[in-house]
Amino acid sequence: MDVKGRVALVTGSSRGIGKATALMLAEKGCNVVVNYVKNREKAEMVSEEARRLGVDSMALKADVSKYDEVEKMVEAILSRFGRIDILVNNAGIISRHVNLLEVGEDEWDELIDVNLKGAFNCCKAVVPHMIRQRFGRIVNVSSIAGRAGGVAGAHYAASKAGLIGLTFSLASELARYGITVNAVAPTAVETDMLEALRGSLDWIVSVTPLGRIAKPEEVAHAILFLIENDFITAEVVDVNGGRYPS
Repeated sequence: MDVKGRVALVTGSSRGIGKATALMLAEKGCNVVVNYVKNREKAEMVSEEARRLGVDSMALKADVSKYDEVEKMVEAILSRFGRIDILVNNAGIISRHVNLLEVGEDEWDELIDVNLKGAFNCCKAVVPHMIRQRFGRIVNVSSIAGRAGGVAGAHYAASKAGLIGLTFSLASELARYGITVNAVAPTAVETDMLEALRGSLDWIVSVTPLGRIAKPEEVAHAILFLIENDFITAEVVDVNGGRYPS
């Protein structure tokens, strides 16, 4: 599929993987919506950078864990562009607590609400429009933690494993409408969220055959591949430098 002229919503795209994905889509001629929840200035900068690439772009604030905010964001996109073709569920958070006994109920709820419920909310708001179009591309940003647990805690792993389950279920449900649903599962990535894993980075690098962590653009490239392919659905692409669970 040629993404030129399409409209993409990339959640959490003021930085990191989301920013790299939004700009990579813009380079291909896709109009992009830059979603943010806190840093308006950075989001506007990404949107402006996209416009300099010759596409239309807007930055919209919405906490994806709150359906009413997601619904208003989708309404604003439809008002501006008239359609939504691509949804990249990238918004996510990580916790400073990793041991089960240190994780409080509020911390568990917050992580699940943003990382998993946020993707559910965005899909629920966007999918009806994709069904009417008989076309859509959804990519969920999961993690190697969703496949193998790891150093970020059970609550983080559960949220990312939930995204994989959501991917498989929606792919089956929506295929008849021309909508593909896939996921990527990266290892640690060079973003500002990496600070929470600082104490484990040496270990992560040591168990990664390629001997380093990922760059945001490398994950974005995998996302773009899944968007452009018309016959891949219910797939999870591991972007992990060869690091697989033993």
